[in-house]
Amino acid sequence: MEINDITYKIIGAVYKVYNNLGPGLLESAYKIAMVHELSKQNIKVDTEVSIDIEYDGEPIKNVYRIDLLVEDSVVVELKSVSKLKDIHHKQLLTYMKLAKKPVGLLVNFNTTNIRTSICRKIISISK
Repeated sequence: MEINDITYKIIGAVYKVYNNLGPGLLESAYKIAMVHELSKQNIKVDTEVSIDIEYDGEPIKNVYRIDLLVEDSVVVELKSVSKLKDIHHKQLLTYMKLAKKPVGLLVNFNTTNIRTSICRKIISISK
């Protein structure tokens, strides 16, 4: 499946979850619902994917966790906050870089307009 197809299906699941649950719940509720929606479409989704990092030549295990990793390709960071801040965008970019995944989605479910609360990010990954 192409990256654009994957992100299209993820965004479709976001709309479905948002339309069913609405804003104001905890992030964990949206995460469970997203896994359910994506799994119904036979889309591979992993939760709380551990990212190992290296600092000063030393490995550091299980430091960060990706909310959702879809089809081993797209990092999805879910939020339920009053407003997305720059740090949320930077967090997603850092997770993408550490996981070596070029595409990510940042989604804030605590909004009155879900369309404006989905941000797609693309970075260049060195092999």
